[in-house]
Amino acid sequence: MVQAAYDWSGFYVGINGGGATSKFDWNADGFGDEGSHNATGGTFGGQVGYRWQMSSWVFGLEAQGNWADFSGSNSSLLFANTTNQSKIDGFGLFTGQIGYAVDRALFYVNGGAAVTDNKYTSITTGVGGGIDTATETRWGAALGAGFEYAFAPSWSLGFQYDHLFMGNNDVVSNAGFIADHVKENVDLFTARVNYKFGGPGYARY
Repeated sequence: MVQAAYDWSGFYVGINGGGATSKFDWNADGFGDEGSHNATGGTFGGQVGYRWQMSSWVFGLEAQGNWADFSGSNSSLLFANTTNQSKIDGFGLFTGQIGYAVDRALFYVNGGAAVTDNKYTSITTGVGGGIDTATETRWGAALGAGFEYAFAPSWSLGFQYDHLFMGNNDVVSNAGFIADHVKENVDLFTARVNYKFGGPGYARY
């Protein structure tokens, strides 16, 4: 008897949502360590991609864009009455995938480029205090893994974990109160729903 196996080949679009925890280390230029904090919160966005299936192996390319609200803060270890805040307002992923399919179940690893939209705020209270902000768009690398299950001919549900290696950047505000070397890493967890176009099943025995 010939059975039509699920074929993951084809163009797909989808939505995703979840949360993340990111770590920011602030190091004031010429002064030293100001401390670190975790920036956590939720995210929602979408993805588009294309996959090719060869036997049980699946290869793909994907672009993902998300709104985010990851924020956190800590009191500066160097400057009195000062609180440093970090916030990620959005991010994007541009990744390749290598996966292994067991009919409607797909296990994969992914990796590529990542970009985050960051905002930094320094708040100093007391005499001579004030608020200073800085923004940046930061590029880094992404590495992750996921699982996806096709619960209908064109629909699939998945879960994905990504670690974003965002490196160290110098961040300087126009006012000059923020002049720090900031290190950033992100751990991202999302649930995903995709709709696939095309990609007919193939015969297997």
